[in-house]
Amino acid sequence: MSNLENRLKEAAERVEVALNALLPRAQGPEARLLEAIRYAALGGGKRLRPFFTLEAGRIFDADEGALLRAAAAIECVHTYSLIHDDLPCMDDDDLRRGQPTVHRQYDEATAVLAGDALLTFAFEIMGEPATHADPQMRCKLVTGLARASGAQGMVAGQAADMAGGDIGSDLIAVTRMNRLKTGALINFSVEAGALIGCASEAERTALNRYAHDVGLAFQMVDDLLDAEGAARDTGKAVGKDRARGKVNFVTVLGVEATRERVGMLASQAKRHLALFNTRARVLNEAVDFIVERRY
Repeated sequence: MSNLENRLKEAAERVEVALNALLPRAQGPEARLLEAIRYAALGGGKRLRPFFTLEAGRIFDADEGALLRAAAAIECVHTYSLIHDDLPCMDDDDLRRGQPTVHRQYDEATAVLAGDALLTFAFEIMGEPATHADPQMRCKLVTGLARASGAQGMVAGQAADMAGGDIGSDLIAVTRMNRLKTGALINFSVEAGALIGCASEAERTALNRYAHDVGLAFQMVDDLLDAEGAARDTGKAVGKDRARGKVNFVTVLGVEATRERVGMLASQAKRHLALFNTRARVLNEAVDFIVERRY
């Protein structure tokens, strides 16, 4: 197992343990709701966003406890978004991370409430003194997560995705949609690590540019997997966008041109890390993982 694989595995395991400890146990009158929350949040996954928070913070020797709590909060937001994206009124998916989606395992109303609860719980985690002793830092983290998650970020991107061709079918429109839907939370995942690590303005700018390129490359690979992948590898249904007539990078650019842009973005992302030399070695290696992944 490579160093990167070890770090990805470590990040996934640590955030799983943290979420297991932080999330309420399934008991009492709300047991079904709490069980659904834990089913979604503890159901595995790549945990890439927590990985980015941890590794960005480690460049600056940031406090590991603070990084882990911020990473767990971000993963709660990501999980909420997956629950809601899978709903019949959104993408209507039956499979996520190789298991039934929350509304299939439980019911639609429980899935909506589980997503709502995870979203609000993320801000509870981020706002607690245990995440950071400095209240100003907690405010920065809460504000940044809200901006990345809401109507100026991920939710706006999902709305554009649902609008389909109405947002436009050119590269600019598709890029903007994915910068919001996928890129905003990836950007903040890196930014959170830099904030907790007290990075300089120049360092934060370099990491922001890295995250921007990685986020777009990640979505392009997702679109390629949807067009060419197999459900047994991805853990979710494939061919959805084509069947629903959705606009994405592959429908706009074609498969080969999308692959070329992934390579270009990967090269750019690595150049943005030059400022950090070997301190960003793991983030550098992560670019190749994102480009080459099959799930």
